[in-house]
Amino acid sequence: MAFTPGLIGLLVVGGVVVLFALFAVAAYNNLVALREQVRAAWAQIDVMLKRRYDLIPNLVETVKGYATHERETLTNVIAARNNAVAASGDPARLSQAEGQLSGALRQLFAVAEAYPDLKANTNFMQLQGELTSTENQIGGQRQGYNSIVQQYNTAILRFPNNLIAGPFGFHPQPFFEIQDAVQREAPAVKF
Repeated sequence: MAFTPGLIGLLVVGGVVVLFALFAVAAYNNLVALREQVRAAWAQIDVMLKRRYDLIPNLVETVKGYATHERETLTNVIAARNNAVAASGDPARLSQAEGQLSGALRQLFAVAEAYPDLKANTNFMQLQGELTSTENQIGGQRQGYNSIVQQYNTAILRFPNNLIAGPFGFHPQPFFEIQDAVQREAPAVKF
């Protein structure tokens, strides 16, 4: 069989098309795997947040028995919790709601400092310990989520993956950062 220039050209074009198709399949599969890792990491955060939300009403009820004059603080904690529960699933909204909840919980623990009997209450101490442990787990899960989001976002923006990402609906995902103005402020120094 003799290879004519037309046949050689056709084979070259066919080879390029096959190579591009193989690349496209590999890139698509890689992006799918990364997207699923992002979803799995978010699911882990969601589990920890639900645990946190379940602990808060018990903590509020325990404090309520001792700090009857602190209704506003208790109401703020419950309202912040409800806002966070409502924002679940949306990292941007949840970041802001979690910041408000963290601030409200800080106020609650500051109130608890004024009630020595409450600080000595075993149930309160246990709930506070569980909440602290859960907060630490959320922090670890948040780092893992943000790390995989960075990998995913980088992958979909890199050339030539970006040729595949856009048409197949791969979009950048938001990082999960707690928007807590109190934590981010520099301490005021007064003499």
